[in-house]
Amino acid sequence: MTSNTDSPSDQSLAPGAPSRLAPVFDTAFLTTGEGITEVILVRHGEQEIAGGGRGAIGEMHDPPLSQRGRAQAMLVGQRFALDGIDAVYASPLSRAYDTGAQIAGHHGLEMTVEPDIREIEVFRDVPQDRPIVESLGRRALLGMRQRMLIDKRWDVYSHSEGSFEFRKRTVNAIEGIVASHPGQRVIVACHGGVICAYLGWILGQEQDMWFRPGHTSVNIVRAREATRVVETIGDSSHLRTPEGDLRSW
Repeated sequence: MTSNTDSPSDQSLAPGAPSRLAPVFDTAFLTTGEGITEVILVRHGEQEIAGGGRGAIGEMHDPPLSQRGRAQAMLVGQRFALDGIDAVYASPLSRAYDTGAQIAGHHGLEMTVEPDIREIEVFRDVPQDRPIVESLGRRALLGMRQRMLIDKRWDVYSHSEGSFEFRKRTVNAIEGIVASHPGQRVIVACHGGVICAYLGWILGQEQDMWFRPGHTSVNIVRAREATRVVETIGDSSHLRTPEGDLRSW
């Protein structure tokens, strides 16, 4: 006996099936619909490290933007100048704060400082007034460096903030921003470690630094209810200018 009524499996094989599946994919990947929050994670511009990183550990905690970093921040600000932006959040560290200010300034927005999107605190529990090699020794530092090359996890560093602790504070903070801005577009000016932590949580990455976001790179996540979709990773196209390529890492 035959029937004129297709079963669901028959329908999926029928002519025109892809168009029938489009609403499913729109929901799964948040390509259209109401109430979608767009979170744009922007890494700070290039920083200027005093003494090439050989000074006291405390001197490297909050370096300012370098000359190239200021140019990068200006360009990422221009990139979003004509877009609708509802809010700008920034890490309290100056390199991220000053980068976010370049974006917020185009929209007349006052930035919100979110302390928990600051960068991973490596070597936070050693004396901050002397070089790290004096506290831990060259051989120990070489061992940690080698482990980081292989494992790419913050836990390899002693006297530092741990991987679980760091991911918990950063992901919770960004999820708090998402929940505060349903259906809006939000800029989060932060750090490479923070970007890896949040995107890695969504994508199920076990490594902490599973990719290297470039300075002022743009990383976009779409969110609604319990769905999170990574749309863009590491876009630095705004740094390729007629005057030259300003990309850096």
